Amino acid sequence: MSEETYVYLCNKLRPAMERQDTPFRECIPLKKRVAIALWKLATGSEYRSIGHLFGVSNTTVCRCVQDFCAAAETLLVPELIRSPDREQFAEMAAYTENRWGLPQCVGAIDGSHIPILAPQEYHCDYFNRKGWHSIILQGVVDGKGHFWNVFAGMPGSLHDARVLRLSSLWELASRGNYFPPCTRDIGGVNAGYYILGDNAYPLQNWLIKTFPDNGQLTAEHVIYNKRICRARFVLLDVTVQAQLEEMIPESESDGPDGEVGMAPSVIHTVDMLLRSRKPRLCKHSKLSK
Repeated sequence: MSEETYVYLCNKLRPAMERQDTPFRECIPLKKRVAIALWKLATGSEYRSIGHLFGVSNTTVCRCVQDFCAAAETLLVPELIRSPDREQFAEMAAYTENRWGLPQCVGAIDGSHIPILAPQEYHCDYFNRKGWHSIILQGVVDGKGHFWNVFAGMPGSLHDARVLRLSSLWELASRGNYFPPCTRDIGGVNAGYYILGDNAYPLQNWLIKTFPDNGQLTAEHVIYNKRICRARFVLLDVTVQAQLEEMIPESESDGPDGEVGMAPSVIHTVDMLLRSRKPRLCKHSKLSK
C-alpha cells in the first residue's frame, strides 16, 4: 500500500476512528489505530503478535480492526462502491470495447472467499470447498479494476450462482432495472450492457459466459471463448483476487458476525483510484493533524 492510500484512509475514517484523551489515559493516535487494522488485514498475524509489535493489548488490536472495518463500510462504501450512472456505464463500455473488442461489456463478476474463524453455530455452512471456513465476497469490477458492485457475508459453502441470486444485483438486473436501456445491434442481436462471468454463473442477457467445452465446439465458439476468457482475466486481474484473499489470511479473522465485510474491496478500490490519480481523491493527499 502506498503512503498516499494510507493518508487518504486516515483522513476519511477520522470521524469514526479518532479518539480523545481522558483524565485517566491518553488515547491511541488515529494513525496508529489505522496502521494496526491494516497490518492485521494485510498479514493475518495473531492479535498477540500485532499487540507486541505496536505496544498495545490484544483487545486493543481487535477493537481497532473492528472499528476500521465498520468505519470503512459506513464512510467509504457509499462513496467509492456505488452503481454507475448512465454516463459512467457508457464510459466503461467504451473503455472495454477499445481495449478488448467487446461491445457493451461493462465489467466482470467473481467471488472471493474471506477466511474466518469457525462460528460456534452453523459452522458447517461456512466450510467451503477449499477446506476452510469463510464468507464470500462477490464483486463486479470495470475495465480499470475498480469495484462498482459488492455483496458480502454469505456462508462459504454456497455456490457462486446461489450467492448471485441472493444479491440485489440479481434482483434488479433480472427485472431490467439495473442497467440503463442502451442497446446496440451486434451481429443481428439487439444487445444491452452486460458483465462477464465464469461457468459457475447462470447465463443471462446481462451476464455472458463462455460456451461449455464438450469437445464439440466450433472454431467460432473456440475464438469466442478465448476472447471472453482473456477479457475476463484482465478485467478481474489476478492481483484483485490475490489482494482480497490474502488481505485477511486464515489465522485469526473475525467470525461471520464480525465487521470485515466489504473492507478488502474498499481498500483495493481506494488504492486503485489513487494510482489512477482521480481528482476527487487527490485532494486528500496530505494527512490532517
